[in-house]
Amino acid sequence: MSARNASGRPPVSPLMVLSIGVAAISTGAIFVRLADAPALATAAYRVGLASVLLLPAASVYSRSELKRLHGKDIGLALMAGFCLALHFATWIASLDYTSVANSVVLVNTNPIWVGLLGPLLTGDRVRRSTFGCIGLSVVGAAVIGWGDFTTGRQALIGDALALAGSLCAALYLLIGRVLRARVSLLAYIFLCYGSAAIILWAAVLGLGIVHTGFSAETWAAFGGMAVLSQLVGHTSYNWALKWIRTSTVAVSLLGEPIGASLLAWLLFGETLTIAKLVGGGLILAAIYLVARDEARESS
Repeated sequence: MSARNASGRPPVSPLMVLSIGVAAISTGAIFVRLADAPALATAAYRVGLASVLLLPAASVYSRSELKRLHGKDIGLALMAGFCLALHFATWIASLDYTSVANSVVLVNTNPIWVGLLGPLLTGDRVRRSTFGCIGLSVVGAAVIGWGDFTTGRQALIGDALALAGSLCAALYLLIGRVLRARVSLLAYIFLCYGSAAIILWAAVLGLGIVHTGFSAETWAAFGGMAVLSQLVGHTSYNWALKWIRTSTVAVSLLGEPIGASLLAWLLFGETLTIAKLVGGGLILAAIYLVARDEARESS
């Protein structure tokens, strides 16, 4: 499948929109730190508030399209939401068992899953150069977390959960690639985010997780997460999925840890280690190379 879509050329540069999305997603870790709330409740508020904000626009502009959607497309959108919810749930749960570095490195292996599953599920042709960029980006992520890798049974459980979160993220991207070829952005994200919110809130309420009585700062962090991280960040790359390969999007999203590290350095004074700088440089090189190849093919 070509990077170009049958409906014509994109109205703006998908790589520019994707860059905006990566920058917005990078704020997610900052908002999580500012939110003094259980992790699963934080994830539920993130997609829940985003879904509520989408409801008026979807009711006005997508009502007729939502009524006309085939059952298969609705099912795929709900499946994407299920994968998104599982991504949040497994990744967040992994942090209870393994180090942050382990979790972040393993959950960011989704470009590998996209490269393996993409040709089967979406028909996208993955170039040899893209596989090289995927490998380079994963090496960069490993370098960032190398000094904090842990061992033991508990860590293995966390590592497995983080890998599960990575696979769920890849499936979420791949399903979005298929649906965005024929479903509008607003209709798709409303179904996807809404179903993810329902699943996460069912988990929060079913497990009796605390979800009220938070500080004003925490509520503000929830709002920032919903607007910037979810509505701007996730929606930007869901828009880009219509125009460019899933593998390109997956590799580009590895810019998130770099953006988050820079924001943490600016806002919280966190140290930028040599490993973070070297690993970040490798990831940026991979993003540049895959974006260059995408731009050449679409020109």
